Amino acid sequence: MPAPLRDVPQEGIELIKSFEGIPDGDPSTVNLDAYLDPVGIWTIGWGHAITYQGTLLRGPQNKGIARALYPGGITLAQAEMLLRAELVNFARDVLRLVKVPLDDGAFAALVSFAFNCGSANLGASTLLRKLNAGDHAGAADEFLRWNKARKNGALVELPGLTRRRRAERALFLGEDWRAVAATRTRGAAAALRTMAPERPEPPEPLPEAAPAAVAAKKRKRAAAPKAPATAASPEAPAERVAVAKKAAAARVPPAADKPAAAKKSAAAKKPDTKKGATPRARTTTPTAPPKAPRARRPAPRTGR
Repeated sequence: MPAPLRDVPQEGIELIKSFEGIPDGDPSTVNLDAYLDPVGIWTIGWGHAITYQGTLLRGPQNKGIARALYPGGITLAQAEMLLRAELVNFARDVLRLVKVPLDDGAFAALVSFAFNCGSANLGASTLLRKLNAGDHAGAADEFLRWNKARKNGALVELPGLTRRRRAERALFLGEDWRAVAATRTRGAAAALRTMAPERPEPPEPLPEAAPAAVAAKKRKRAAAPKAPATAASPEAPAERVAVAKKAAAARVPPAADKPAAAKKSAAAKKPDTKKGATPRARTTTPTAPPKAPRARRPAPRTGR
């Protein structure tokens, strides 16, 4: 039976808001307007993706539709309502994935992590594996590994992600996340409207986390005896070529001997008619021999 739905604690929501930021599509207005996120999806508030006719609204050409769906923009209170609605699904995912009891701080930290990194990444993480195995401290340290994003094809550490992971770890352990992260909260409205959310990439697996089969294969490869080094001369390839040519010459007769070889083959096929030679076996069916002439009856004797 699935766990009952659980509200995200306010501390977790405040942490998410402080790091996600809330860009404004039109700073000249009082309220918050829709904006294009880095992947080209129309968004409003704290990461609420706008849908139109059942699909995500994308592209600058749909600016008029995005603004028409939210005429006049939304207030901060409405933006928080949208954020809470977004977090319902992530809270449900955390309850489904975690198999051990969670206090409010740990639950809020995991929801923030899933909202930033994705529920699929949480489900495949070492963090979740250690948590479900009862290693609470080890799971807390795993937060710190998710602080890199890909730039120009390489994983680089981002200071904003490092601060966020420290804040989530502190909240997970029941500590003061604001003091650890040293972040500004909603009091700085101007800063909130210019911040952009940062999305991390999964960290590289640790060497000790490699599967046992792969580790055993590496050990076997390392223990395999290496072929002794031989002082092979540069002429070795040439020698191999010479041997190959010699073998080919032994298989194929020279071109000059071809007539003699053909004459020899024809002679072998000609039947031998010399005396004492064994005649070749007959290959055709013999005809029946002619019938012997009928014997005549002798004439009868006459009396003397």
